[in-house]
Amino acid sequence: MKKPRRFGIWGNTEKPVFWELLPQIMEWSQEKGLEVYLTTRVRDRLEDNFPFTFQVIESAEDFYKLDFLLALGGDGTILSAARAIAHRKTPILGIHLGELGFLAEVTVENMFPRLNLMAEGNYHLQHRLVLKCDAYNGKEPRTFYALNDVVIDRGKSLRMFSCQLLANNRFVAHYKSDGLIIATPTGSTAYSLSAGGPIVEPRLSALVVTPICPHTLTLRPLVLPDRRILEISFLDDQGEHIALAIDGQVSEYLTSRSKVFIQRAGYKIHMVEFNDTNYFQILRRKMNWGQRGEQE
Repeated sequence: MKKPRRFGIWGNTEKPVFWELLPQIMEWSQEKGLEVYLTTRVRDRLEDNFPFTFQVIESAEDFYKLDFLLALGGDGTILSAARAIAHRKTPILGIHLGELGFLAEVTVENMFPRLNLMAEGNYHLQHRLVLKCDAYNGKEPRTFYALNDVVIDRGKSLRMFSCQLLANNRFVAHYKSDGLIIATPTGSTAYSLSAGGPIVEPRLSALVVTPICPHTLTLRPLVLPDRRILEISFLDDQGEHIALAIDGQVSEYLTSRSKVFIQRAGYKIHMVEFNDTNYFQILRRKMNWGQRGEQE
């Protein structure tokens, strides 16, 4: 890959460790001769005597100027960065500051060796599938984009959620459950996994459909090709309590007359990885995957 000349910093400013690392990253950028862009959220919280020179990401179009975006935080921070970048193709390098971040490629302990590799151009890009969700809710349709998942559930209602799923206009199933998760391979290790869904390697192009607590043993999770267009409609009068959540961060309430269409987006999110990146090692380290209970 090309050597970067400028990068941005996107971070969870609520974490004290972010503010501890920021001066170190700024010093590193000076040593490497790299120009730094900070978000307005970071800029507005800086002390008046901040000793480093930087530019500001004033709008989403400024992502075009960056060779990569450094996202410091947990999975939520990376998901919000991905939503902001959208179709602009700016690569994301995640630095894990939380307890169980799965999307971040780098930890605080190995951050600067990884940043040195970035500065030398010794990195690769992994292209992650994004979902496009069109929600028709009796008004103008709203469009959302998800790197992890789209979740539709019973929301504020205590009643069982009931919906119908079509794929390319072909009937798939009626679901009676607490809800339905449509996940990308990236999101297969998030809510979908907790609900009994499969782990799908992020390089695959697929959609994962996982019911939440289905009211039958016969409705199991599905893995579908990403060329499918999914249509979800609602079977019973469930009022206006149906909840739609995008990556766990964006939501609105739907009615029983609403329809939701989900398909692959026209762009992908580019995540930074390195020569020694090992997805299965990450699974073992962060989720104890493959281990047989407590080790003696």
